[in-house]
Amino acid sequence: MQFTKDVKKKMSNPKVKTSDMLIGALLRVPAEAIHRRLISDLNAAGFEELRVPHMAVLQFPGPDGVRPGVLAERAGISKQAMNQLLGSLEEYGYIIRSDAPNGGRARIIRFTKRGHAAYAKIHDILRDIEREWSAELGPQRFAQLKELLFRVWESPLTR
Repeated sequence: MQFTKDVKKKMSNPKVKTSDMLIGALLRVPAEAIHRRLISDLNAAGFEELRVPHMAVLQFPGPDGVRPGVLAERAGISKQAMNQLLGSLEEYGYIIRSDAPNGGRARIIRFTKRGHAAYAKIHDILRDIEREWSAELGPQRFAQLKELLFRVWESPLTR
């Protein structure tokens, strides 16, 4: 509880230095803001059923042609939790689950027409966010931010 109060105090203090912030918060807070923006804009665009937890399925590189277990592993959640999310997305008409071509009990996810439309809208929204961030940070600094994040993404640090 004290930790939460300390973090809130630091976040509301305009004198917080970069060196005082831990990398987890510096990455998490913008990521959460992006997810909230995506859902808000998707809802406004007619995809009213989508909620932040659905981003575990819809995040890059997307679920099309992937098995539920792989999606669960990518998202860092249990297979049961992933199947609940997939069930709701299937119910809302964004995906279908079908038998894998190699037979057996394996299933794969496929986007429906509505799912493809929502995924395309996600990309449009992300391009808007990138333009806004680039305007805020300046094009050169924004390009540096993306380059550094990509280096971390490709490094052993994220495995």
